[in-house]
Amino acid sequence: MKSILITGASSGIGRATAELFLAEGWRVGLLARRTDLLEEVAADRPGAVVLAADVTDPAAVDGAFAEFIAVAGRLDVLFNNAGIFTPPATIDETPLDDWYRSVNVNLNGMFLAARAAFAVMRQQRPQGGRIINNGSIAAHVPRPGSMPYAATKHAITGMTKCLSLDGRPFDIACGQIDIGNARTPLVEDMADKLQAADPAAPPLETMAVEDAAASVLHMANLPLAANVQFMTVMATKMPYIGRG
Repeated sequence: MKSILITGASSGIGRATAELFLAEGWRVGLLARRTDLLEEVAADRPGAVVLAADVTDPAAVDGAFAEFIAVAGRLDVLFNNAGIFTPPATIDETPLDDWYRSVNVNLNGMFLAARAAFAVMRQQRPQGGRIINNGSIAAHVPRPGSMPYAATKHAITGMTKCLSLDGRPFDIACGQIDIGNARTPLVEDMADKLQAADPAAPPLETMAVEDAAASVLHMANLPLAANVQFMTVMATKMPYIGRG
């Protein structure tokens, strides 16, 4: 049975991805802070392993990976997905706590998970595995007032490139998926707020979160001799290409 560990697995893209991989017969490590939500995902799914941990806590992350390996035997894929948004603001009006929280979760948390996965994949036999980082459309084009989120997501692109280079001697592949406007509770809440702020504005273009999950599955199913280095999957009509 192939194995994947998914961070941020309790909701949104992480949850949809976990549910798809479980349906496809994978052993799935579900990592997030809230045990109750993880147990909802795991219910009646024997391939699920609940791993309650905070991605910003190095000891908790290492412990969760060790717990998963004890059950699964090896780690084939990490979907490095956990992340947060903070309220929109210009840089001078951005609370420092929002900046530090974003860096801690979106960058430090992804670093810690990638670090733990890399160590496992380097040491296991057969050696190797795949790390899939969840970047964002914001890794290329930010929304106004999104400094903490956009800056951390741009940093993930650098992390992806470094992991790709450093992983080559150990058969560790690394790619990045940049997802735009998948229908998650966070995106739906943002769409409602934008509509309330400007009722005359066109509705936010979105796509099914299941299509984002299917894209992760495609990346994960490739042999280690092949890699999707960067993938952009987004709502077709969202204003990303050109000036909108």
